[in-house]
Amino acid sequence: MALEAKICGLSTPETLDVAVAEGAALVGFVFFPRSPRNVTLEQAAALARRVPERVRRTALTVDADDAFLRQLVRQVPLELLQLHGSETPARVAAIRELTGKPVMKVIHLAEAADLDLVAPYLPVADRLMFEAKPPAAMKNALPGGNALAFDWTLLSGRRFPRPWMLAGALKAENLKEAVTVTGARAVDVSSGVESAPGVKDPARIRAFLQAAREL
Repeated sequence: MALEAKICGLSTPETLDVAVAEGAALVGFVFFPRSPRNVTLEQAAALARRVPERVRRTALTVDADDAFLRQLVRQVPLELLQLHGSETPARVAAIRELTGKPVMKVIHLAEAADLDLVAPYLPVADRLMFEAKPPAAMKNALPGGNALAFDWTLLSGRRFPRPWMLAGALKAENLKEAVTVTGARAVDVSSGVESAPGVKDPARIRAFLQAAREL
């Protein structure tokens, strides 16, 4: 099975088009005001309309309220919601029912005990994503896109009854190692294809997706 790659935090037509042309299976738009990748509903709607049917459009939200979620799914064509905050299993189930969209819950990892968080989400999430947990000393950390990796061996040999994605400081240069260690068949990248925070680099997008095609 080919490695599935998601380019997250896209905000311009040019970089979106590169991601699509180079074979991204998913593209992501960030709705979190503190993020340098944040886009408005209007921006995301325009970008989403450029995406062909074969590519899934994902919205990253962080503890969003019902009013925003209703507006989001009404205005922006989407196939998946990525819940990147502290949403409980009950909240995940409620969002899935409210929006009628599949959901991917992000689990932040720093140590083996963090994997205990997975089980309660299995009945309510369609997919999982494993992302690095920012250290407590890291000021103004974002829920994701901090260019932090966790210990990939935490996932080595593990199996989950839901599809899952690997995220956290991935880039073309370390993708093969990350996939080899974790066994991931789906990966997500944001900061690893940027020239500056929030600034996607077409050359790095191409390199990452080429690396993904070779695995």
